[in-house]
Amino acid sequence: MEADPNLYDYLPYNKRPKIVWPGNARIALWVAPNIEFYEFNPPPNPKRKPWARPLPDVLAYSHRDYGNRAGWRRMMDVMDECGVRGSVSLNVAMCDHHPEIIDACNERGWEFYSHGIYNTRYTYGMSIDQERAIIEDSIETVRKRTGQTIAGWLAPALSNNVWTMDLLAEYGLKYTCDLFHDDQPMPVKVKSGRLISIPYSLEMNDVIAYLTNQCPPRHYGETIRRQFDQLFAESERSGTVMCIPLHPYLVGQPHRIAAFGEALRYIARQEGVWLATGREIAEHYYANHYDTMRAACEARRREESAT
Repeated sequence: MEADPNLYDYLPYNKRPKIVWPGNARIALWVAPNIEFYEFNPPPNPKRKPWARPLPDVLAYSHRDYGNRAGWRRMMDVMDECGVRGSVSLNVAMCDHHPEIIDACNERGWEFYSHGIYNTRYTYGMSIDQERAIIEDSIETVRKRTGQTIAGWLAPALSNNVWTMDLLAEYGLKYTCDLFHDDQPMPVKVKSGRLISIPYSLEMNDVIAYLTNQCPPRHYGETIRRQFDQLFAESERSGTVMCIPLHPYLVGQPHRIAAFGEALRYIARQEGVWLATGREIAEHYYANHYDTMRAACEARRREESAT
């Protein structure tokens, strides 16, 4: 196995072509709610168990289901108040299970990108044709329900295969969220076509904050503000991206929603912030920065090979 998957070039943060966002904004903020469906008793995957407890895991299933029953509405109300549209990381089966949630997001002009079909079905161990079927299902299901053509991809439960990025580019998707390596969009190496990574932060993800790091709500809100302040300061030289990934079953809990609201209001009232969607960030980057960034990466590669 190679030590480096060679999915992207190394280019130091301070030696890249300058990124300028629309309206001369310094930072692009996008909020990525994960609107998900977890199956009660999914088919087994040989490489990963869907639930930590023995099946049927009523506790874990019903905890996730809270987000689709109550949490999503609280989250959406806060985002509406702040004028922030979501970029929905969507388990596309939600279009069949809870179409009213999809319609509410679509009415607000939120973006939909694919997070697989179910969050309990992973791509580990799949053939390339099976993964093609998931991509095709995602494209068609979202188009039929919302009229949108998906531009982005976050693999279900972050499960990938060596060919995944090539397939995304082949099907015309614009960006992946499965790379956590940077605070700016970057070109991804694919066999044909084009693909970029857009920052999708594990550090800002409420799953990591609440379930892994055991943060109290106030600390999570403070973490969001600190992330913004640092990236905003650095963006004086070149535009940065900040992502806040959310899960309604976590951030939408009554005792947590106020801290998130305070943090989002803090960001939304600052000057120089582009409140964008993932699709908008990708489209602007392709139109204005992709070619120059790729050329800079290639130049550094030639420089390294010559030494």
